Amino acid sequence: MPIHELTSAYRRGETTPTAATEAYLARIAKLDGELGAYLTVTREHALRAAADADARYRAGTPLGPLDGAPLAYKDVLCTRGVTTTCGSRMLERFVPPYDATVIARLAAAGAVMLGKGNMDEFAMGSSTEHSAFKPTRNPWDLARVPGGSSGGPAAAVAAGLAAGGLGTDTGGSIRQPAAFCGVVGLKPTYGRVSRYGLVAFGSSLDHIGPFARDVTDAALLLRAIAGADPRDSTCLPAPVPDYAAGLPQGLTGLRLGLPDEYFIDGMDPEIERAVRAAVDVVRGLGATVERVSLPATPHALATYYVIAPAEASSNLARYDGVKYGLRVPGARDLVEMSSRTRAAGFGAEVKRRIMLGTYVLSAGYHEAYYGRAQKVRTLVRRDFDAAFGRVDLIVAPMTPNVAFKHGEKEDPLAMYLNDVFAVPADMTGLPAISVPCGFSVQGLPIGLQFIGKALDEAGVLRAAYAYEQATPWHTRKPALP
Repeated sequence: MPIHELTSAYRRGETTPTAATEAYLARIAKLDGELGAYLTVTREHALRAAADADARYRAGTPLGPLDGAPLAYKDVLCTRGVTTTCGSRMLERFVPPYDATVIARLAAAGAVMLGKGNMDEFAMGSSTEHSAFKPTRNPWDLARVPGGSSGGPAAAVAAGLAAGGLGTDTGGSIRQPAAFCGVVGLKPTYGRVSRYGLVAFGSSLDHIGPFARDVTDAALLLRAIAGADPRDSTCLPAPVPDYAAGLPQGLTGLRLGLPDEYFIDGMDPEIERAVRAAVDVVRGLGATVERVSLPATPHALATYYVIAPAEASSNLARYDGVKYGLRVPGARDLVEMSSRTRAAGFGAEVKRRIMLGTYVLSAGYHEAYYGRAQKVRTLVRRDFDAAFGRVDLIVAPMTPNVAFKHGEKEDPLAMYLNDVFAVPADMTGLPAISVPCGFSVQGLPIGLQFIGKALDEAGVLRAAYAYEQATPWHTRKPALP
C-alpha cells in the first residue's frame, strides 16, 4: 500500500502505525532471507517510533502525511546508534554518532525506520552484487539483479518490505534499480537535498532521493527531505514547493523532447517499444513531443568513468586504518598497516575504481584525463541547456535492457554500459525520475525517464504522475507470498 493510502488509513482509525510496522517486520522476517534487501533490521527502533506515532494519531495530532510511514534507508546514510556499513568490510562495525540530515528530517516527520538497505560497496555498482555481505535479488525474478547500487531499498519497496525508502544516485543508482524493480525512483537537482551524513563516493555527482510505490509518495518524501541545510555548503537555499499539491495539473501545454541519442544499437527491442508506446500516451494526454538532439551523450559514460573514480579515489583515501573503520593488526609500520587494511577492507570493484581514479589524477595525467573529462561534462550540460530552450522536459528510456541475471555481467565494461542513459542527469545535476512503463514478455519491469530543468522537480513529478494515472503499470506487484 502506498504511504499516502496507509497514513490515510491511520487517520480513519482503520489501522495503526504499530500494526503496520509489525506487518512489515513480519514480512521482512518471512522473505528477506531470500531477497537480501536489508543489511540491518532495526526492529526495536521501529516499534518505538511506531508507538510514538500511534500516540499522535490517538491525540489527533499527527505530524503530517509521513507520520508512521515504514521506510528503508540505503546503508550509506549515517544513522545515529545504528551500524552504517556502506556495504563494505571497511565500515562493518562503524556506528555513527549522528544522523544524516535526511534521516533527521524524516524522523521529524514521523517516519519509522525499518532498517538499512543493502547496496553495492560504497555505491559502486549497478547490480547490488558487489555488496561485501550478500547480493540482493530482484522480487520479480529471484535469479536476476535488482539494479544498483541502491538495490536493497528498491527491492524492499517492490516486494512490500517497506512502504518507501531512500537511496543515492551518483550514476543512476536510484533510477536504474527503480526501473529494474518496477517502482518510482527520483533523483533531485544537485544541491536540492542535503548530503550531510552521506558517506561520499563522488562529491560532484552524489544525490539523495526517494524510492516509492507511486509518484504521490515520491512527492511527499522529497518535500520532507529537501531544502537548505547549513551543514552542507552545496545545498541550495531555494524554496521547496508542495510537490504533491502540483501533481494534478496534467500535461496539457507541456513540450517534451525525445532525444535521438537515447535509442541506440544493441538496445532491447522490448524497451524501445514500451518507451515509444509511453510517449504516445504522453502525447495523448495533451503534451507535445518533438525530437531533440543531445550530441555529447555518447561521450557522457566514458567521461563519467573518469570523473567518478577520480573523486572516489580522493574520498576513499580517508579509510587508512588510522582514523576509523577497519584496521588490520600485526603490521610492522604505518605504511604496511594502511596497505594491509585497504587490501582487506575493499572489494574488487572498489579497488578497480580507486586505481583508475588515482591514475587519472596522477602527475602528468590530470589534465589529459580528468581535466579533459570536465570539459566534456560542460558539453553535456550545454546540450541540455540547448534542448531546454525548446522543450520543458526530456522523456527517454531509463535503461537499455531489463534486469539481467546474477553473474551475467562479470565484465566491468558490460556492467558500466548499463548506466548509459542514467549518467547524463548526474553529470549535469538535473532532476530525473523513473516510473514503470511496461513489462517484458518475461514479466520484468521497464522504466520511463523524465529529466527536467534545474530545480524543476515539480515539473518532473507532474509529468510522471500524469503518465502513471493513465496507465496500470504501477499497480502490478511481484508474485511473492
